[in-house]
Amino acid sequence: MKYWALAAGAALAVSATATPAVASPRTASPQTAPVAGAVYFRYAGSGVEALTHRGGWSRLSAGDGAFAGQFAVAPDGGKVAWIDDKSRLHVKSAAGDKVIAKNAAYGAPCLTPAWTADGRRIAYPVRGTAKATTVAVVGADGKGLSNAGKTLGPCHLTWSADGRTLAGYAGDVNGVYLLDTRRHVSNRTPGIKLANHLESLSPDGRRVVVNAIGPNAPAGDGSWPLSFSPSIYDTKTGAKVAIPVKGRLLGARYLRDGRLAVRVKGTTANTIVILSHAGRELQRVTEPVGARNLGLVGVLG
Repeated sequence: MKYWALAAGAALAVSATATPAVASPRTASPQTAPVAGAVYFRYAGSGVEALTHRGGWSRLSAGDGAFAGQFAVAPDGGKVAWIDDKSRLHVKSAAGDKVIAKNAAYGAPCLTPAWTADGRRIAYPVRGTAKATTVAVVGADGKGLSNAGKTLGPCHLTWSADGRTLAGYAGDVNGVYLLDTRRHVSNRTPGIKLANHLESLSPDGRRVVVNAIGPNAPAGDGSWPLSFSPSIYDTKTGAKVAIPVKGRLLGARYLRDGRLAVRVKGTTANTIVILSHAGRELQRVTEPVGARNLGLVGVLG
């Protein structure tokens, strides 16, 4: 189940199931804007392409001929952070491609950077660290480099919207860890034994969306998946939280205000179901047909 020596590969998919409702318990507000679009991705050769749909499509490619499996798309879809084989962290936008840091870990697809909810800062794993990986944070313009601490869960790093917590799963898939970026303390989340993808963290860091797997399930290679079977856990108690949406679930992610977006497979087009903090359905959005086989990485409210 080790990822560290594995090369890039295709997307993965596994399964899950679960106590009552779902969105972030404290930070969701009933006064929220309806979902107006979404941000997707697909692998394109050795690179990656971000595709944003809000009325029409916009596209942004990253990689420039190099392997770009270690990537993260900004919340608004307008930028892509990616790590090259020289351990450089790039930010690609319509204006061009800029190197903003030169000490990033490279070589394992799961070691992806992570954007803050406001799109201003990026967290990334630092190269040359041993079992506990150092995580650095830098502005999207390359300024303000700082050390967020060390964690045993550096894979698929994900921020809470309040900017305090980073979540990630262990490279050997044995558990999920939360890193308090103010106190520089990392702790394992109870309840999650094995996980090979971490998608999202609630705004207050209290709930986490993962792809939990069984002991005999394939671990995959750590590439960001186009779809997965989501499970939600309380990061303090370890309790599994039910997702009150029917159908085959392809993923779930928290919005910045605490609502939960759940992606459901459709025959011709998939659907995004938006839930309140109490698990009540607020909105149902039919995705474009062209998004059916794309990975969902952001929901635009």
